[in-house]
Amino acid sequence: MANVRDVELATTEAGAGTAFFWGHGLTGSVGQDDRAGMFDWGRLASRHRVVRWDARGHGGSGGGPDPDDYRWDNLGRDLLALADASGIERFAAGGVSMGAATALHAAAAGPDRIERLVLALAPTGYETRRAQADRYRSGADLVERAGLDAYLEQVNGEPVPEILRPVADQYRFAPQIPESLLPAVLRGAAASDLPDPEVVARLTQPTLLLAWDTDPGHPLATAERLAELLPHAELVVARRLRDVVSWTDRVDGFLLET
Repeated sequence: MANVRDVELATTEAGAGTAFFWGHGLTGSVGQDDRAGMFDWGRLASRHRVVRWDARGHGGSGGGPDPDDYRWDNLGRDLLALADASGIERFAAGGVSMGAATALHAAAAGPDRIERLVLALAPTGYETRRAQADRYRSGADLVERAGLDAYLEQVNGEPVPEILRPVADQYRFAPQIPESLLPAVLRGAAASDLPDPEVVARLTQPTLLLAWDTDPGHPLATAERLAELLPHAELVVARRLRDVVSWTDRVDGFLLET
């Protein structure tokens, strides 16, 4: 555990070499990422110092009732403070979905500290953000009005993105957040967006963007917009789920370029 900005964050660290901080997605956790198997963390830790953590309110980390605590810009500040607590001045940062937004906000707040960015499944941003924010606000209202089970029934009743249909029977939404905190976390996400385009365009870090298509929660259009804005970005798009298997190798090679 690490005390970061008045909250205890559950952290895990493995390996040595280039420090690489990785954040999970909204309502997820380090443990849930391990079970999903999108990346081979053991292989990455064989050549890099991999630091992962449960975002505030998620998994084993603490959290409070204020939705502003869960805004992505504040999660970016958590990341920088966690690096301070770990005694790491400069590092690579990345994450999936909310974790990608966290890393991008951290880079905007501390551009001299972050050497490289790995942004996987960038979440809805900019023009597409409003509709997603409305979904999160209505979800928070549903949890408060009818309870967690009603919210789970609603979310799990929605169509699975086409790219995930081969594993649709394994795809069940299971938030790693206490029911008492879930509305605040959802409202924090609803109040969030990616950093302003003008700010993103000034970031000079080499950036690896990992995206897939047919997922409205992580639209390819957002990754393409970031690829246009970031001056040193590479965009890799998975068209089939088996293409994601190559992402660990891509991240490993990208980090070794440091």
